[in-house]
Amino acid sequence: MALFLALVPPAFAGSTAPVEAMEISARPITQFRIGSDEKQFGPLEFVGGLELTSYSRHFGGLSAFRFLEPGSDFIGVADTGFWFFGTLTRDAGLRPTGMENFRMIRMVDAAGRPLDTKGEADAEGLGVQDGIATVGFERNHRAAQFRIDPVAMASPLRQLDFLVPRRELRQNRGFETVAASDPAGPLKGALVVVSEKSLDPAGNNFAAVLSGPHKGVFTVRRDGTAFDITDGAFLPGGDLLILERSFSMMAGVKMRLRRLDGAGIVGGGVADGPVLMEADMGYQIDNMEGLDVWRRGDGALMVSLVSDDNNSILQRNLYLEFILHAE
Repeated sequence: MALFLALVPPAFAGSTAPVEAMEISARPITQFRIGSDEKQFGPLEFVGGLELTSYSRHFGGLSAFRFLEPGSDFIGVADTGFWFFGTLTRDAGLRPTGMENFRMIRMVDAAGRPLDTKGEADAEGLGVQDGIATVGFERNHRAAQFRIDPVAMASPLRQLDFLVPRRELRQNRGFETVAASDPAGPLKGALVVVSEKSLDPAGNNFAAVLSGPHKGVFTVRRDGTAFDITDGAFLPGGDLLILERSFSMMAGVKMRLRRLDGAGIVGGGVADGPVLMEADMGYQIDNMEGLDVWRRGDGALMVSLVSDDNNSILQRNLYLEFILHAE
C-alpha cells in the first residue's frame, strides 16, 4: 500500500525534501468507552474516531496537528522529523471515515539537510497562523517557523525567542504545546508555548506568551498527579484547552482534557482550570499527543485528538473527535 517517493534535486540552503505519499487504512471507532454506546463525557460528546495504519515504515510518531481547513485538510509534525499532510473524509452524518492524499515530508535544517538525528528532529508542538507553521522542538530546544507549502516544505524562516530560560527546559520535557491565540482576543494573536514537564520551584510547568501586551513567562499549575501536558489549543473567549497524558506500568496510559482560565495566561501569571474529561485504558485511547479545536459548518465547536504510536507495534495511531458543548 505504500506508493511512491518523489525525487528532488540535491539539498541546498532553502531546498525542499522528498515527499512520500502513502495509503492510509482507517478502521472506524464508534464507541469511545469500550463496550458502551455512551456518547456524553462531561461537556464532550463523542462523534467518532479512526484507527490508522499504513505499510510505510515512516508512518507514525504523530505528535501534533492543525486543520488548515476546518475538519478537512490538515498539517502535522512527527517526532521523527517529518511533516505530514492529508484530508479527513466524512460520511453524511459528519462522522470521520478516513484519510486521503496523505503524505510525509522530511524536515530540513537551514542548510537544507534532513533532520535525521533525534536530538534535532524531535518535533512536538505545532502552531499555525497566517500561512506560517511554528514548531516546538525538544532536546535541542527551539521554536522554529516555516512557510506552509503542502508539497514543498523548505528550510526554517527563523527561530523565535521562547523567553523561558533554556536552563529550565528538561531534555525530553520541552515545548509540546505551541498555540496561536485569537487576534481579536486578549492576547492579540500571540503565540503561546507550554512545556510538557519543565517545572519551576513551585512544581508548575514553564510556559510563555511570546509577544503582545501580555508577553512574558507564566506557569501552568500542576495538581500533584502524574499527568504531563502534550498539546493545547485556544477556545473562543481566550481560555486554553490542554491535553494531558500519564503512563505507569500499573495503570497503563491515561489522558485528560483540562480548561485553563485565560486570565492566568499572562506574563507572571499562573494558569489553572478544571478537568473536563478523563479516560483510561477502558476507553479508546493510546499515547494521546495532538489536539486541535475548530468550528464545524453547523456551528458546533469541535475537539480533535491524535495519538503517537512511538513507531511501536504495541501502540496505535488514533484520531478521535468530540463536540464541546460548554464554550
